[in-house]
Amino acid sequence: MQKIDFNKGWMCKCLTRDEAAYPVTLPHDAMLSEPRTQESTGEGNIGWYIGGDYEYTKKFTVPKEYENQKVLIEFEGVYHNAEVHINGKKVAGRPYGYTNFYINTDGFFKYGEENEVKVIAHNADQPNSRWYSGTGIYRPAYLHIGGEKYIPVNGVKIRTLSYNPAQIEVAVKTSAPGEVSLEIEFEGKRVLTAIGESKAVAAQNNETKNASAASEKPAKEYQAVFLLDVPNAKLWDTEHPNLYTCKAVFGEDQVTETFGIRELVWNPQVGMTINGKRVILRGACFHHDNGVLGACTYPEAEERKMRIFKENGYNAVRSAHYPCSKALLDACDRVGMLMMDEYVDVWYIHKTKYDYANQLAGWWKQDLKDMVDKDFNHPSVIMYSTGNEVAETAQKKGIALTGEMTNYLHSLDSTRPVTCGINIFFNFLSSIGLGVYSDDKAEKSAENAEKFAAEQAKKAAAAKPEKKKKPVGSEFYNTLACLVGDYFMKCGATLYPCDLKTRDAYANMDIAGYNYGIFRYKHDLKKYPNRLILGSETFCKDAYSFWEIAKKNKRIIGDFVWAGWDYIGEVGDGAAEYSDYKFEDPSTRMTGGNGRIDLNGKPRAEAAYTRVAFERETGPFIAVDPVYQKEKLRLTGWQLTKALESWAWGGCSGEPAKVEVYARAAQVELFINGKSVGKKNVKKCRANFNTTYEDGEITAVSYDEKGKEINRYSLQTAGKETILQVRPEEKSVKPEGLAFVQLQYTDTKGIWKPMEKHNLKVTVENGILKGLGSPAPYVKGNYTDDTVATYYGEAMAVVQADGNGPVKVTVTDETRSYVAEIPCE
Repeated sequence: MQKIDFNKGWMCKCLTRDEAAYPVTLPHDAMLSEPRTQESTGEGNIGWYIGGDYEYTKKFTVPKEYENQKVLIEFEGVYHNAEVHINGKKVAGRPYGYTNFYINTDGFFKYGEENEVKVIAHNADQPNSRWYSGTGIYRPAYLHIGGEKYIPVNGVKIRTLSYNPAQIEVAVKTSAPGEVSLEIEFEGKRVLTAIGESKAVAAQNNETKNASAASEKPAKEYQAVFLLDVPNAKLWDTEHPNLYTCKAVFGEDQVTETFGIRELVWNPQVGMTINGKRVILRGACFHHDNGVLGACTYPEAEERKMRIFKENGYNAVRSAHYPCSKALLDACDRVGMLMMDEYVDVWYIHKTKYDYANQLAGWWKQDLKDMVDKDFNHPSVIMYSTGNEVAETAQKKGIALTGEMTNYLHSLDSTRPVTCGINIFFNFLSSIGLGVYSDDKAEKSAENAEKFAAEQAKKAAAAKPEKKKKPVGSEFYNTLACLVGDYFMKCGATLYPCDLKTRDAYANMDIAGYNYGIFRYKHDLKKYPNRLILGSETFCKDAYSFWEIAKKNKRIIGDFVWAGWDYIGEVGDGAAEYSDYKFEDPSTRMTGGNGRIDLNGKPRAEAAYTRVAFERETGPFIAVDPVYQKEKLRLTGWQLTKALESWAWGGCSGEPAKVEVYARAAQVELFINGKSVGKKNVKKCRANFNTTYEDGEITAVSYDEKGKEINRYSLQTAGKETILQVRPEEKSVKPEGLAFVQLQYTDTKGIWKPMEKHNLKVTVENGILKGLGSPAPYVKGNYTDDTVATYYGEAMAVVQADGNGPVKVTVTDETRSYVAEIPCE
């Protein structure tokens, strides 16, 4: 079917507040511009935004020639409980806010006349999420047009049958019987062609809900199947992401799909292999928001995220806790990043009062089918996850559902394994009724949130906010881990009842997902000789321990750290913060602040540690606690360090300095201005030094067990002069494309000055400021503002070119203005 952009010409209006309608281009996140206040009943889970219901309308003329054709509307993501109306009639709805769906317009459009499409996104029903969800049509929309003969949406499925010799299967569905031709290309050159006949086949009954008027299937199903040998095949893997294109032609319809030739195998004998070679997943969990852009999906942002992950030693990502965007899968294919696509965060037990628990039973098959249809042709997708920390897996009903979901996914796609991320200690606590998710606690949490919001509305003028209520329901585990630390939580997972409350669910999946269960690995490898184990969610400080045990045990498939990238909301597991970047008002807490990559895409010191732990680099690398800070912070389980990769602490000479060194070595020695300040043994890739700060140069030297130098690394103090660097990450930008502009205070040589604190104002010519912010966990205002306070001397602007010339970005602080121009292609 022909695919037509459907993203322009929309109007958006808030239905829960008296606000004027305004024009938008999709994708659009209405929540990003909302007030952030203690009146939010979604609270810190969603970054203290208010939430609301929004109506999107688009008026357009449907060409007369479409009258006898199949016309579908695709929405890649609407959060949430979407209603779709065409010309005043409700056509369909989709409750899940994270899946793509299709609207069959048969009988609803007026051809040759103006039509109105209206989409209502409900998000006033707070609380409904444990993280920032965004609101509205936050992913792209398209029209799909099929003529007399057409290939249905998702009608081309490609899978690798063998990599040596290379053989693929291409299955093409059609709307009628007839000739189908294929053309396979690599890097623009034709590799092979084939012609086949589409014939009637037995319709597959996947028992999907189909209540969204989404089915574009004809009355009968027709399909052509090709078995093709690919000569001199270029295989796809993480280091060689070779991609082919397949052009399928049926009548006047042409569909092009991108695919990679790669064979995935998983079993106790080999662990997991791609094209016969074992792969250990060095993974990162991440939420769907794109930082200062909110929930909106943009191809440039998705590819940038995957590129930065790859540069920092990761080869896999987990879409926590919902299906990822199509643009992100395309990026994974191109970059060579493996994807574990996850379905949902709840099954039938509520974590928040208005979450998906009430709808899942009637929709999970349709949701999973749409996820598989989205993922099937992408070589980057290597695994499906049916859920995250669903305590239902400790119950008989939930154990059965685990198996049903696994089997159903197998029926849709037999080429990929299925897992589910189970918090092992969590399941045990749930089974005895202690402090975890339940419908009653979700209800209580919602009542407390409403009461707290009402109190704050009355006390809006008070100097001090009320103390926050005690955590219940979805906040309990995060708060507990913050208080008692990661060690206690991992020890809890080793208790015998934890095994009893997980083993049956694990038996109903292909790969056992262990959330924070690393202390069980060795024991369970012996007890369950056929079990494959995946660290589906882990702490950063365990990267070295995981890597060493995984190298020796093939049945340890991989590790996914929480979190790979910082994100908006879910502040209950927030990292510790110094008081000079902290505000009393709890509603200023925007992020958890605990990603290995910060909100703006800059690798933290923890990322350097991870690269060393995973043997991507030998080190040494140096990180220093902010020398001017005198507070002692209690770090949470998810936070390895607050140290920064800087030795620019002007005015702090003679002050105590805590220095961390990360290295694959037996020992490291630290030098300040050429003088040794000590030598330490390296434990699990880390060594800590307590020394005294002096301006100049700090150097770390790493040694092997025989005392031979391996490598050395230095940081220098910045010079006295201070300037703001306005650095576009891209050399140019396409019309309507995004450019990411890093703002950093440095000296004239470009050495970072983290002690600089400024308020910046950003203006843009020949473009639009789409987002502006810093990595600070506490934020006054929104990322839609044109001003920002720097965080350790840094911030970032994201601009969209309008195509009228070079994009000019002007940044003004308290004393002067700085300008950068980005050529527009």
